[in-house]
Amino acid sequence: MSIITNVTFDFLKELKKNNNRDWFNENKKRYQASHKEMEALAEELIARVNKFDVLEEVSAKKVLFRIYRDVRFSKNKEPYKTNRSGHLVRKGAERRGGFYFSIEPGNSMIGGGFYQPESSDLNHLREQIDLHSEPLKKAIAQKNFKAAFGEMLGEKLKTQPRGFDKDHPDLELLRHKSFYFMKTFSDKEVMSEDFPKVAADSFKLLLPFFDVMTEYLTTDLNGSPIV
Repeated sequence: MSIITNVTFDFLKELKKNNNRDWFNENKKRYQASHKEMEALAEELIARVNKFDVLEEVSAKKVLFRIYRDVRFSKNKEPYKTNRSGHLVRKGAERRGGFYFSIEPGNSMIGGGFYQPESSDLNHLREQIDLHSEPLKKAIAQKNFKAAFGEMLGEKLKTQPRGFDKDHPDLELLRHKSFYFMKTFSDKEVMSEDFPKVAADSFKLLLPFFDVMTEYLTTDLNGSPIV
């Protein structure tokens, strides 16, 4: 039996057309039914990922993002998100990176990586890539990884970062301001019985990438641990 059904997809489709509080309140029971499906998916992913990695002590409640949008500083005043998503956080400084999933009609995806790292971490990552990019390039070029996730995503600088040559051989990596990968799924794939397993198996493929990035972030440029 599938976890995510048309209960969720139909609700989100109609919410997109009726993104206002009156409609949402009138359809609160439908939201609650959909939310139960999302909680079940989150719990299944937590259980599966903990078989090959170590997550922080989490529950579906902590993993799932709220459906309510923060509109205080946004031009878009629609009160609700039209997707449901969550984030699985890896445990400990020795496990950097995180797993992300989003359910949305026609645009569901899973993936993970390093979204908008702090400037000090970003500068350190660039220095590490400048010195030894081969481990990172090897990790993201693996056949299974490439087939699942394709190219690295994330906002990039339009030119080379300050202090780096415009002809640097790894300029494309150095221009990144975020480092993450995503894999998309059709609605039919999400509603299949094996979706949680497929999603977790895809998460597992990210581990070599996470390992390299963790090594970069937790060691200095001589390879010694950062205390």
